Amino acid sequence: MSRDTQLKERWEQLVTILSDQFSQGEDLDLDAIIYLIGVQELGKVHNEFKKDEKLNLMHIAICRLLEPYGFYEFEFFDEDGWPHYKVKEELPPLKAGEQSVLMKEAIVNYFLEREVIS
Repeated sequence: MSRDTQLKERWEQLVTILSDQFSQGEDLDLDAIIYLIGVQELGKVHNEFKKDEKLNLMHIAICRLLEPYGFYEFEFFDEDGWPHYKVKEELPPLKAGEQSVLMKEAIVNYFLEREVIS
């Protein structure tokens, strides 16, 4: 099976699992899944978040997802328990489609590590 086909199948499996758990019948999009990862990484799953905190959660998720690729490195947790990352290497310029594929691959790998999908 080609890498692209396998990624597509795993992505669809993951979207189904997460949508069934966190959505009322609609498939979650890429941003919603990134947000969920941010909440998971923060560890405060039952909190309500303000708009700026939601953006910060998405930033946390992106840093965590791209850490294995060498773009970010975890630094510390602040006094409120929010993780902070530093940039190790700037992301190369990517077209929108390439960004989407990179993020989907990183998300699939994240959930493979947690054995949510196989």
